[in-house]
Amino acid sequence: MLKLLIRLFALLCVAVLAACSDIAADPALEVYLVRHAEKTTEQTDPGLTEAGKARAELLAEKLTDAGIDRIHSSDYVRTRDTAAPLAKRLGLDVELYDPRDLPTLAVQLQAEGGTHLVVGHSNTTPQLTELLGGDGGAPIVEATEYDRLYRVVVDANGDVTSKLMRFGG
Repeated sequence: MLKLLIRLFALLCVAVLAACSDIAADPALEVYLVRHAEKTTEQTDPGLTEAGKARAELLAEKLTDAGIDRIHSSDYVRTRDTAAPLAKRLGLDVELYDPRDLPTLAVQLQAEGGTHLVVGHSNTTPQLTELLGGDGGAPIVEATEYDRLYRVVVDANGDVTSKLMRFGG
């Protein structure tokens, strides 16, 4: 009987440890960050080119199963249109943020937790990545670089990992 109780206790300990490791592995915050897709040459508030629309669709395909809870965009046609295909697929609204106040957005994301997509600009996307504790990398090439996708994960202990990926060639 004592051996049986010891075995049950050992199994219970293993189950508790496994559950704890699963909880620690789940991110407290996961943020995908991307610059808007290719834009037209209009001078004020340009939209997306055909290539940009195709890239926005590729982004939606890539992130459909990422568990995104919220989508954030600056209030420009090119960023809203980049976010729109994923928002439509997931049935989410695109929430607007002020790209001139990235520290407030970073604090808001950290306080809310969950999984987010943030669509920004060549100068704001690496900066927000860094405000979240990730590596912004080299400056984005304004004229040609639309394929960066950052993923920043903050675990329950506050430890941050970041990864720079590419999408849509």
